[in-house]
Amino acid sequence: MEDLGSDFFAILADESSDVYDKEQLALCLRYVDKKGKVVERFLGVVHVENTASLTLKDAIQSLLMEHSLSLSMIRGQGYDGASNMKGHANGLKKLIMDECPSAYYVHCFAHQLQLTLVAVAKENPDCDWFFDQLSFLLNLIGNSCKKVQMLRVEQAQRIVEELELDVIESGKGQNQEMSLCRPGDTRWGSHYKTVMHVLSMYHSIRKVIKKVGTDRTQRKEYNQAQTMLTIFDSFEFVFMAHLMRNVLGYTADLNHALQKRDQDIVNAVELIYLTKIQLQQMREDAGWDEFLKDVHSFCNKHNVKIPVMDNFYRPVGRDRKFYVKIKNMHRFHVDMFLSVIDRQLQELNDRFDEVNTDLLICMSAFNPANSFAAFDKASLVKLAQFYPNDFSRLELDHLPCQLQLFITDMREDERFKQVNSLAELSVMLVSANEHTKHDLVYRLLKLVLVLPVATATVERVFSIMNYVKNKLRNRMGDQYLNDCLVTFIEREFFLQVKDHDIISRYQAMRDRRVKI
Repeated sequence: MEDLGSDFFAILADESSDVYDKEQLALCLRYVDKKGKVVERFLGVVHVENTASLTLKDAIQSLLMEHSLSLSMIRGQGYDGASNMKGHANGLKKLIMDECPSAYYVHCFAHQLQLTLVAVAKENPDCDWFFDQLSFLLNLIGNSCKKVQMLRVEQAQRIVEELELDVIESGKGQNQEMSLCRPGDTRWGSHYKTVMHVLSMYHSIRKVIKKVGTDRTQRKEYNQAQTMLTIFDSFEFVFMAHLMRNVLGYTADLNHALQKRDQDIVNAVELIYLTKIQLQQMREDAGWDEFLKDVHSFCNKHNVKIPVMDNFYRPVGRDRKFYVKIKNMHRFHVDMFLSVIDRQLQELNDRFDEVNTDLLICMSAFNPANSFAAFDKASLVKLAQFYPNDFSRLELDHLPCQLQLFITDMREDERFKQVNSLAELSVMLVSANEHTKHDLVYRLLKLVLVLPVATATVERVFSIMNYVKNKLRNRMGDQYLNDCLVTFIEREFFLQVKDHDIISRYQAMRDRRVKI
């Protein structure tokens, strides 16, 4: 609270049930500290009777009031896409904006990316088929310790053979042991890891499936392994594995970037734009040729039969009655390759609708990359008008002059030549003591930085809550839970407290027979 002072901030909120099935609302603050650095701090959790928007709003207001904070100082809201959160009529977003019109809402970018990947995987029949087969494979091998050990042994032997043949190199951090980790439904970054491991251990997995398929003592899994081997050893499965590896790989970098606490929304929008460009380049003819060459190389290495592209398509593990009579080239290039990429691009455009709003367009003019190449004075003056409570009429009239002085100063100062993000710009302005000279511009910059990008910080709170309040401590009270979470999550502050002060505080709480 001392670090925040009386400055404005954004809130990140989410609700989830704990191990005792009590609905908890977690609240984090996002603000710019005295050093110009963007920080996200855990404020607390509060028990709510239900998840109605009015109940959540009252809970947030009471938690803010405990720390002498007001709803009027909120300049951004970050939630997931639930109707009680983002509803236009009576959602939490609307209730808070009624009291503070400048508390602009941003649908969590990480959550939108998750919805994009889910839509592609579930609505495209070939993607759906591939992930179903992946699930069957994990059930066949991953549910048995014996088969997992068989896979480890096969992979270890494979690495030794390739090292002897100089196919792979040895070194620190290379050739680490892998496993077929089961992907989480709400963590699509884990799907990318699973696909990568399947391709890396393809030879070893196939050997294990063959062993299970020839072992009659395996009973039910004996027949399942034979069916799985037909699919696993097909060009269609390898093709889809490579396609999903590339598509999920492009979005994986974006997903990791959105987890950073100091990520600014302008840079996040730029990353989304770059992801679209990468997918579009992959879609072009050169991208298809390179992709098909990569798949053919993998098939030749592992003796997977490559179909003749001019022949008619024959599905693997599915009846051909469900497919029209088409050539392999059309099936793999148009129905699978282009269809998945086009669907991904469409979902990215539809989900990230904030990118096209006037607010984001104006904010992009603050981007310091390439010596402030995107700088636009008119857009930044318009941006200030989105925050009428933070700029007086006189300050708005003076802002164009200060913006012109600011951009001239920045382009001539060598210290700002290598600044590429808004977060770096803010820190540099404070360290160079330029924030007092350009106070209106710095205030506008802080409003941009405060706007949240993702709710990863809040989601981490619920992950940590499973450690603090577990099955053995499931009757922990609300206040005690909140206190434990504060000291656990914000440990960098707690570690600064001296042991002597803690002992003295504990001793003074009541009279004790023995002095501690």
